[in-house]
Amino acid sequence: MTALFALATSFLWGLADFGGGLLTRRAPALTVVVVSQSIATAVLGAIVLATGAWSEAGPRLWFAVAAGLVGPVAMLAFYKALALGPMGVVSPLGSIGVAVPVGVGLVLGERPGLMQFVGIAVAVAGIVLAGGPQFRGAPVQRQAVLLTLLAAFGFGAVMALIAEASSTLTGLFLALFVQRVTNVVAGGTALYVSVRRGGTPPPRVAWRSLPAFAFVGLADVAANGTYALAAQRGPVAVAAVLASLYPVVTALAARGFLRERLRAVQAAGAGLALVGSVLLATG
Repeated sequence: MTALFALATSFLWGLADFGGGLLTRRAPALTVVVVSQSIATAVLGAIVLATGAWSEAGPRLWFAVAAGLVGPVAMLAFYKALALGPMGVVSPLGSIGVAVPVGVGLVLGERPGLMQFVGIAVAVAGIVLAGGPQFRGAPVQRQAVLLTLLAAFGFGAVMALIAEASSTLTGLFLALFVQRVTNVVAGGTALYVSVRRGGTPPPRVAWRSLPAFAFVGLADVAANGTYALAAQRGPVAVAAVLASLYPVVTALAARGFLRERLRAVQAAGAGLALVGSVLLATG
């Protein structure tokens, strides 16, 4: 079940990133974050009320609050790094955030078997290559590297925090709701401060675009949920690596929907990631 939930996470995150990338071509990244997360918050709020999840409130929700504060910072840093480019460096470098939950799992005493260690190494190599690393070409700005590392650490920290935020299914609903409320408050505050300082006001979101924003927000929150379930049912190191296969999904979605051609290194990375996931799931 750990492998199944973790692979579902990578699928959902990959599609959410693909959808978010398309939306940021038409709207500022901060607007995409705030609107998509607001929709997800409303849906989660209804689920919390329907399931009576408020009864699960407790100190562990502070992990969800922390995840909600870290997440928007990581996402905005990543979008900014992508804008500075080159994407061929930024995208694979951002995947090293998987080291955070893996490290947490090892510190907590998890010891994957030999085949799982091999699977981790193979899968991580595949994840990096699937991002299409750019070994030559335009120089990389130091700011882009620093922002990417900040984003990677933030994404990894969110994975580790959300795994600790609940121990039951209804508790997970509440934790995800608290995380999203924090996301919206943090993102909305940043948007308000930006406008007050003379920034460009966010464009009006067309009604016909709301389904796309909803898809991005709900896919992202569902991915957080399936990851938490994966981490609760098996080794965090295994769950984190399998859940981090989402760059492969994003690359394949771009190939299927936008007819973007995969570079040879990306195709090789996707193959390695698949081999690594099999080793992790069966090791």
